[in-house]
Amino acid sequence: MSWLSPASGSPGAAPEPFNLQQQLGRRPRLLIVDDQPANIQALYQVFAQDHQVFMATSGAQALQLCRDKQPDLLLLDIQMPGMDGYEVCRQIKADPELAALPVVFVTAHSDAEAETRGLDMGAVDFISKPFSPAVVRARVRAHLTLKVQSDLLRELVFVDGLTGVYNRRHFDERLAREFQRARRQGSSLALMMIDVDYFKRFNDRYGHLAGDDGLRRVAATLKAQLKRPADLLSRFGGEEFACVLPDTELPGALALADEMGAAVQALGIAHADSDVAPCLTISIGVAALRPHGTLGPSELVVAADEQLYLAKSGGRRRASGITL
Repeated sequence: MSWLSPASGSPGAAPEPFNLQQQLGRRPRLLIVDDQPANIQALYQVFAQDHQVFMATSGAQALQLCRDKQPDLLLLDIQMPGMDGYEVCRQIKADPELAALPVVFVTAHSDAEAETRGLDMGAVDFISKPFSPAVVRARVRAHLTLKVQSDLLRELVFVDGLTGVYNRRHFDERLAREFQRARRQGSSLALMMIDVDYFKRFNDRYGHLAGDDGLRRVAATLKAQLKRPADLLSRFGGEEFACVLPDTELPGALALADEMGAAVQALGIAHADSDVAPCLTISIGVAALRPHGTLGPSELVVAADEQLYLAKSGGRRRASGITL
């Protein structure tokens, strides 16, 4: 099925369709869940050409793939041994990391009661078997489009208006999710607290417009140093930034901190009133841990903030770190 509109300027030309692959920067990811391989194969043939398709034959496998592969939409059978589709849907909607995932039931059940139950549990659609490939494609495309547009709107709510990086609200929510994931998987999580050195002096000397421009340039430079899509930079407040680094031990976080410090200094933003350099610099506090015991996200923030204090009291333009 082509998503291309009629040639520009032709009579009755339709508007260009919303391009999912362009918005996502990749092919849409679908997860097909059915205990019957033949059913999975039928749906795979419908979507394999222009989607990345993952497959599961049980509820437990589906939940694990949702967390590992982060699909954009789930095509879910209801009748499965062990954990049925309703229970899979319930667990997805109860998990903050997965709750926004659209669930479409594809099932032989066609009665109103089964459909109502599925929709009440949070599913976005209900497709009965046997299905028309064209209809399934159209419905999936519609729900993927809605999800991408919703994600874009949600992203705007979480962006800092001055610097263009994520804001404090998104930082708090993301840190909590990554902390839960690290605890569940036994992986390491690192946090950076980043402060622009002597920024009040910078504002006093050069003015707030120059200060705003300096923060924008620093934020863009910090973000450019991140290596992975899962790494998160946010404005924590004022001239302070925070960076969440999943699956990262202290040595890796400190290495990245050094790169960030060098990159900011390389901008060469004049700062005549700095005591450490003739240009704008940063100090960084780093804390890393594998979640254990009663430690929570707030303890990680406190530890990184304490390391930032040590970096600043030790002369600024440097990083200090600790493993909890």
